[in-house]
Amino acid sequence: MAPSGCVTDSIHPSTAPEVEEKDLRPFFVLHKASSRKKDRTPTAQAKLCKTNELSSSPESVKKLGGSMTGGCDLHLFQQLQIEAFDIVWEKIESTIKGVLRDLNANVFNSIQQWVLECFNTTKLLGQHTIAEATRSFPVLNNTTHGQLFTAFIVTRNIEFVDDMLTFEELGHFLKSHGCHVAKLSSLEFSLKNGIAGCLKALLREFVGCVIDSADISILASWYREHVNYNKPLVLIINDLGRCSGSVLTDFILMLSEWIVKVPIIFIFGVATIVDTPRNILPSHALERLCPSSFMLGTPAERMDAVVEAVLVKHCTMFSIGHKVAVFLRNYFINQDGTITSFIRALKVACLLHFSMEPLSLIHGRALAEDQKEGKSAVSPETLLKYIDELPLYARNQIADHHTKKSTAEALSELVTMQKLWSTAVLCLYEAGKYSRVRLLDLFCEALSHDKYLSTGPDCRVGNERNCGLSSTNDSCQQYSIMQSGGYIGQIVRNVRDLPAGMLYQLIENWEKLTADISEIHEKLKVLQSSLRCEDGKSPRKSSKDNPKRYASRISVNTDKDARMLNSQAIAFLNCLVGNFLKPIEGMPFHEILCFKNVEKLQLVLIGDPRRRIQVDLLEFHKILRCSCCSKNGNALLPSRHDSSIMYSLAQEHGDLINLHDWFQSFRSIVLQNKNKRKQSAKQSPQPKKRKAINGSADQNEASIQARFCKAVTELQITGLVRMPSKRRPNFAQRIAFGL
Repeated sequence: MAPSGCVTDSIHPSTAPEVEEKDLRPFFVLHKASSRKKDRTPTAQAKLCKTNELSSSPESVKKLGGSMTGGCDLHLFQQLQIEAFDIVWEKIESTIKGVLRDLNANVFNSIQQWVLECFNTTKLLGQHTIAEATRSFPVLNNTTHGQLFTAFIVTRNIEFVDDMLTFEELGHFLKSHGCHVAKLSSLEFSLKNGIAGCLKALLREFVGCVIDSADISILASWYREHVNYNKPLVLIINDLGRCSGSVLTDFILMLSEWIVKVPIIFIFGVATIVDTPRNILPSHALERLCPSSFMLGTPAERMDAVVEAVLVKHCTMFSIGHKVAVFLRNYFINQDGTITSFIRALKVACLLHFSMEPLSLIHGRALAEDQKEGKSAVSPETLLKYIDELPLYARNQIADHHTKKSTAEALSELVTMQKLWSTAVLCLYEAGKYSRVRLLDLFCEALSHDKYLSTGPDCRVGNERNCGLSSTNDSCQQYSIMQSGGYIGQIVRNVRDLPAGMLYQLIENWEKLTADISEIHEKLKVLQSSLRCEDGKSPRKSSKDNPKRYASRISVNTDKDARMLNSQAIAFLNCLVGNFLKPIEGMPFHEILCFKNVEKLQLVLIGDPRRRIQVDLLEFHKILRCSCCSKNGNALLPSRHDSSIMYSLAQEHGDLINLHDWFQSFRSIVLQNKNKRKQSAKQSPQPKKRKAINGSADQNEASIQARFCKAVTELQITGLVRMPSKRRPNFAQRIAFGL
């Protein structure tokens, strides 16, 4: 970064986002240096004179010092932006890993118990002596081949990218519980590697060193050592469907013969348990396996867990707008349906937010203090201190102390409203589980500001009576939320039809979610007070009873009473939506914490490389900012790159470009300076110099033709033009039009 300080200083702060956007392009259009030596001397002398004038003027020294200070402050600001992003993304990434680890915890525990049971069963085959263990051939009992205990873990993923992290976590989990674990990729079981390559990879994973000899007796001797003995040997292969069937068959048959000396337990990752093993392995190989199956969560369940921890509960203060959320959801569904692609897109959005929003440094500083001190650092006084400590470039975004104070107060209130919004969304999601509503879909709808404005005025009243929590006999249809479409309307209509037992369970779950949020918990207490048991006790005291049992004890003797309880629950949801589901995009200063530039995110993730190439070729002077081109703008100069000149000339043609006219236009531009020198040479009385110029004319023509052909080839490679065909040998065809 240090050598590029002069470039950074020359860029105005207002154009910094544009320059960052320009960095995302396939290639740069380079600028050619001038070929005339005598043009350099006056320029160097002018620069020297200008430097002397600046050094002799006190005002110029002051201006120079101010520009250097501004450049250093901008450089410091960019470094702080990177540090703030690193802090926030590290927290998000660790949260995602923790969520996925917790989601697989039950399955991992079941696999670990199964491994121990299989290992104990294998030991019943008999203990072998040292002499038997050191033999270079297998030991078999009762002259029968042993069976290899095999676990098929059903991942239910289209792509195995998400499974890589899952099996890595599984390997660490089994190692922590005293197992020897080897992880082999499906690429190891290829025809190119053969059985020898599989054995070498297996020895490398278990023994821990590179062994040239593919001899399984080495593994048997290693396992016989006192340090390694009496521990399960687990082999994890992440994707069974990508393995070579013949190589894997030979590998299974060989290990089944060594089951006494080397009691290896297989763990295969498969997309479906029914088809994959039968399609890969023959029947005599399947007979050597003793299979068991374990199910992982679906990609949708893992996605909901990630969205809940990162975007709903806000492990950091970073959030996204409605359009960005819809784009990320469609990107997840339409691209490859993997959590990895969604996390990568979320990381890009976070990076763009910190690079575009100067005041986002407050976010990183508050999170760092929160992790350091273990307490919330979002009070107005603390945020005001963070604003005062910002670099000059960021502080210039805030005018005076009054604005700083109001900004700090608004940010503190924004964080508080985020917690209320999160709780409201989680309560809706808890009710949506009965109708199988996904959190990602509900999250996108809850962020819609238009959806919030479309709710009736009765939803956005703060008192208890207008929220519908009083015991009235009004019908459920009085609430505008019942008439709304989308997932929220679907959830509310499903709550209207819930049986009494399920409704009680839902209210119990709501109580856990709102325990720390007094504003919502007080309204929930009003709903709970309307539920009474036959013996006069609260249903909460009988929570240990069977759902059918305590459902029968709730005082709903008539259909009218049942409708009343459901109406009270709908009134509670109506109050949540109206008072606490205001999207962050409708709050002041939300730009500091919320990223909503979906166009820039889409450009980075999906991209438009052909358009980017066209822009670079036509507007290269905005990138290079050289003195000759910045003065003349879009004028065609000989110092421009040949490809840029050629593509600019192509804009003057239609679908077809006449090669002769194209070449003559290119030649006239390239020879602009040379024609001027020729005219001065004709006026000169030196015949020898004029003869040398005439003698090199043929050489110049050949070089111009070569440059022309090279430029046309470059445009063809980039997909902008098509070369002449036999039908039209004198014309090239344009492919890309417009920007």
